[in-house]
Amino acid sequence: MEVIWSKSSIKKLRKIYDYIAEDSVSNAHKVTTALVDLTLELTKNPTKHPLDKFKQDNDGTWRAFEKYNYRISYRVINNKIRVVRLRHCRQNPRKW
Repeated sequence: MEVIWSKSSIKKLRKIYDYIAEDSVSNAHKVTTALVDLTLELTKNPTKHPLDKFKQDNDGTWRAFEKYNYRISYRVINNKIRVVRLRHCRQNPRKW
């Protein structure tokens, strides 16, 4: 299994780092590293997290989890884990 981040998710991760780094570079590193590490751990058990409750017509391949008030949505398909969205939990979920 391979983990692939979408361009928008990578961009959001960088924004998260920059925002937290304004107060603490070490905390920015801690949070972003933890988020990346959690996605890499998915290779061991990709169905570990519940189905994404915000995904309409979820066919069972869309899942999501939260850490440090950030929600990571991902899709497991064709032996790949695609991180498709990263957002702060205070943001309204996108209709998709």
